[in-house]
Amino acid sequence: MAVRDKNIWILLIFLLSGLVIGGLLGELASKVDFLWWLSYGESFGLTSPIELDLNVITLTFGLTFKINVASIIGMAIAIFVYRKV
Repeated sequence: MAVRDKNIWILLIFLLSGLVIGGLLGELASKVDFLWWLSYGESFGLTSPIELDLNVITLTFGLTFKINVASIIGMAIAIFVYRKV
């Protein structure tokens, strides 16, 4: 009985691609009347960036996530495809 070794990096690539493609499709679906629900979601993170001034270099940190229904569906499809591969 051979056990298939699944790489965690491949799973992360699948999830990230599902998130990005689903988010893009959700934003495109917001312009269609009967698909508006795919763009329903929330954004969270740092609304104003954090600045670190060291006089020699200034670093600015900021991170915002925008999750919608289509991106969640995209991640679910990515997990399903990953399990089939």
